[in-house]
Amino acid sequence: MAKFEDSGQPEENNDRKSSVSAARSSSSSEEEEKPSTATVLAAPAPPPTADKQPPAAVPMGLPMGHGVMGEAVLRRAEWDTPLCACLGRNDEFCSSDIEVCVLGGVAPCVLYGSNVERIVPAPGTFSAHCLPYTALYLIGDSCFGWNCLAPWFSFRSRTAIRRKFNLEGGCETMARSFGRSPEFLEDELKREQYESACDLATHVICHPCAICQEGRQVRRRIPHPGFNTQQILVMLPPREQTMGR
Repeated sequence: MAKFEDSGQPEENNDRKSSVSAARSSSSSEEEEKPSTATVLAAPAPPPTADKQPPAAVPMGLPMGHGVMGEAVLRRAEWDTPLCACLGRNDEFCSSDIEVCVLGGVAPCVLYGSNVERIVPAPGTFSAHCLPYTALYLIGDSCFGWNCLAPWFSFRSRTAIRRKFNLEGGCETMARSFGRSPEFLEDELKREQYESACDLATHVICHPCAICQEGRQVRRRIPHPGFNTQQILVMLPPREQTMGR
């Protein structure tokens, strides 16, 4: 009987060991199935879908559209004064507008040279543009009876002013006035070709008004290069000091 009781104890111990090992194996299998927190944190984020793409960057200096938030509208700025506003506007530049009107009717060569001098403030700019304009003006007036040659030389100043201040051209102005959006405005190269042709047509057909409008525009935007607008600080030397008794 003693031997039988002794032989039964190891069987019970074996049963307990087998149950403990089975529990450990089941827990270890569950731990293997569950991903660790390190692997979850290290997993890369899924790529953004097409519906949740971030909005494209809006170019600087362009107005925003009112329909869709963040949508850029490629619309140029308007001229400060209309083409046929010969006397300008009643503002702080009223006297300058009258001067531009007189120069455009009496001495357009001087007004044209002054306009180019403000755009390109380099030495000799005024004479380099005023003298050829004067020669073409005299040839056209003496041979054909009107100023028909100088506009073919001076229309480039209108193109330069339009590009410098991002202004709308004649084609874009007509399209905006009729409430239409032609397809050529979408292509930058074609739009510039059409606008350059409109600049030439404006100078040939209505040259005095065109050159006066350009004069009013540059005088409102660019000061004359001969005027010194910077403040200069003058430092005086100290006075002589004497020792008191």
